[in-house]
Amino acid sequence: MADDKKSRPGLMTRLRSISPRTSLKWVAGIALLLLANASFSIIEEGHVGVVKRWGKAVVQLDPGFHFKLPVAETVEHIEVRQRTNIEFLSAATQDQLPITATVSVNWTVNRESAMALFIAYGGLDQFEARILDPKQRSAAKAALSMFPADRMIRNRQKAVAAIMTGMTTELDGFPITINSPQIENIRLPKEYAEAVLEKERSRENAEREKHALERQRLTALQAVNTAEADARAKRIEAEAEAFRVRREAEAEAEAIRLVNEQLARSPRYIELTRAKRWNGVLPTTVLNEDATPLLSLK
Repeated sequence: MADDKKSRPGLMTRLRSISPRTSLKWVAGIALLLLANASFSIIEEGHVGVVKRWGKAVVQLDPGFHFKLPVAETVEHIEVRQRTNIEFLSAATQDQLPITATVSVNWTVNRESAMALFIAYGGLDQFEARILDPKQRSAAKAALSMFPADRMIRNRQKAVAAIMTGMTTELDGFPITINSPQIENIRLPKEYAEAVLEKERSRENAEREKHALERQRLTALQAVNTAEADARAKRIEAEAEAFRVRREAEAEAEAIRLVNEQLARSPRYIELTRAKRWNGVLPTTVLNEDATPLLSLK
């Protein structure tokens, strides 16, 4: 085994056996590969490229395949998707209560102005550290100081809207767009937080009692309306009955008046009425003037 190892040529021996011409070919091939690799750049979607020629930004590239001058040109990739910047800050409310909060802001580099941002600030990280972070802290603290603590807890969206207004104002003219801020993890002093929770519970209980009273009022009003409707119905029914009785009495009085007129005109009107009502059957009993039966035909 030792003899076999000695018989094998070492690496250095094999390298010495390569001719200078072959070595030059290898070196030239490697150099060409490196040169070819340095002569193009691929920009991914969601990014743009800023071409630097000898360190100076000269042109902006869209996503895709692009040629560049080897050695002389390099390409910086800048993300133009939405990014999120988060700040953990301490602030004071309108009632001078110290609070801590997490404020995040979604923002986007304006695609057409990406090279201007790179020239002015050197990239996204430097822009965030030098411009966005301090302005976000300033706008957030100013917005939080506009609201008392209990109102901020109940209606956080108004504070968010105030931060949005402040950020938009402070970053006006910069090559970015502020999309939407958020406030998370608002922390109050323990004693005040408990007092706020107790106040909220009292307010909710008061709202429930108010709702219950309103329901009672509506129920009572409904009962009153039902009673009034029943009374109106009964009154209408009584009026209808009185009208019917009155009409019947008037009709009967008119009938009596007509009968009296006929009797005044013709004393034998009663006999005519009897004749009209006679069914053609003779009476079976004859009475005298004293209503005593004189004769029975049965």
